[in-house]
Amino acid sequence: MPVTMQYVDQARWEAEEQVRIDLVRIYEDAPQERIPTPTVMPFIQQHLNQQHFFACAHFNDRLLGAVAVQEANDRAWWLSELCVRKTTRRRGVGTRLMALLGEQAKQDGRVLRIATAKLPLADQVLLSKLGYRPVATEQPAEPNSPVTSGFVELDPQGKG
Repeated sequence: MPVTMQYVDQARWEAEEQVRIDLVRIYEDAPQERIPTPTVMPFIQQHLNQQHFFACAHFNDRLLGAVAVQEANDRAWWLSELCVRKTTRRRGVGTRLMALLGEQAKQDGRVLRIATAKLPLADQVLLSKLGYRPVATEQPAEPNSPVTSGFVELDPQGKG
């Protein structure tokens, strides 16, 4: 499946109805313990209103998966809530999205960070399969970061 990555920010959200439909569907398909359906729109709106964006897996004019991305003051990308449409799970969409996001981060000289306290087991397994390992860090999270402690920087082993 030739998945590409597209970003959804506030401007794109407002401009493209299909993007709105697809992003809502992605998160409505999420397991209820991750994002309960009634909280999907507030979750999306909160991220976009705070100038965050979603990195999305794109295939055949549709968004199939997404991960919320928040840029920190040091340009690191904090990732959360990776979700893939139920109908396309187990087809490599999440894997491809994370690989593309990792490539883009590396190209831009950024690091990827994830708060460990909320990282579901499925996401841990996916990142491990991609060769990512937690990197111990002495530095505390930034004041504007989504967490104040308990995070890892993702280090793609053997990727440069």
